[in-house]
Amino acid sequence: MAAVMSSELDNTDKLLTFRDECRSMGLTVRPPAVNEGGYMFSADDSGEIVYGLGAIKGLGEGPIESLLAARRDKPFSDLFDLCSRTDPRKVNRRALEALIKSGALDQFGAERWVQMAALDDALKAAEQTAANSAAGMVDLFGEVALSADTGDVYAEHRKVRPWTLRELLAGEVESIGSFLSAHPIDEYEHELRKFVPRRIREMQAGNNATVAGLIVDVRTIKTQRGVMAVVRLDDKSAQMESTVYAETYSDNRELLVKGNIVLIEGRVQQDDFSGGLTIRAREIRSLEEARQHRVRELRLHVNGDQFSENIRQLVRDTLRQAAGGECPVTLAYKQSRGQAHVRLGEAWKVQPSDGLLEALRGAVGAEAVELVYE
Repeated sequence: MAAVMSSELDNTDKLLTFRDECRSMGLTVRPPAVNEGGYMFSADDSGEIVYGLGAIKGLGEGPIESLLAARRDKPFSDLFDLCSRTDPRKVNRRALEALIKSGALDQFGAERWVQMAALDDALKAAEQTAANSAAGMVDLFGEVALSADTGDVYAEHRKVRPWTLRELLAGEVESIGSFLSAHPIDEYEHELRKFVPRRIREMQAGNNATVAGLIVDVRTIKTQRGVMAVVRLDDKSAQMESTVYAETYSDNRELLVKGNIVLIEGRVQQDDFSGGLTIRAREIRSLEEARQHRVRELRLHVNGDQFSENIRQLVRDTLRQAAGGECPVTLAYKQSRGQAHVRLGEAWKVQPSDGLLEALRGAVGAEAVELVYE
């Protein structure tokens, strides 16, 4: 399987298919790792497949050769060490960003957003070290780039805003063409069960049902009645295709985009060609549309002792930008002398969009933002 995957190194769709095949065979495909992977996919002594660095978009053969040559002396210890020991003309910013986003540098023990924030400093330190070396100079205080032995090289960058799950996975899709560390639907799993009690693998032919999933593929077909589409959904439990006929496709074409999470209502049928299940779409909604019809309130859990003026202003501005909806906002307010449930006025009603929820989670923490349903 490692050889088969290596033969399709540049074909993202094929690699995803092969990874699914490995999973069904009980084989483990390990994520990219700069201290372990070669250019091609390989199999280690424990029978696991080591991800080929050549499958990372934006890296290329030249940068990988430079990485492998530097790694022969000893493994890389951190981002600064990697930059100082590789050729910056080959392992440039684009290549380093691809390594970070793919998770190939996760083994350094720093989050991807921290390493991305430290990238400028790592490149500057490497340039200074290279300039000193070319001039025959020795830094009186040691190497410009700190090592893990002398301290935390990421100390100044650990306060940067963490990436959301969506941003993390978007980086993986950009660099390796698919998700590795998680599934985008994980973030919405609990909420989706409010609308769709059954997962795809639990569906049965012959029933009218609603299916929720991430769009992983869209194929359009021209017919005499117009353009129709075949949409493939993935909810992590399984995949299912949906046939979307011309009129329904015309009404919902903006929603039917790869990477969107949608809810499709229709009749589940057996597909004689593939042997799997398919759903004939009758109605299609986004998660945000479904949410607006069923959500009772947006509740923020606030600790008054930690609710500084800066955070208060940030929450206020964030809510104002989303004003104009029908969803009430309430505060579950707690402080040392007691607690209260506060309902904000009509002017503070909002549209409970993904953008608003992400902004509020960034301001007060993911655990402090709750959608309460009917």
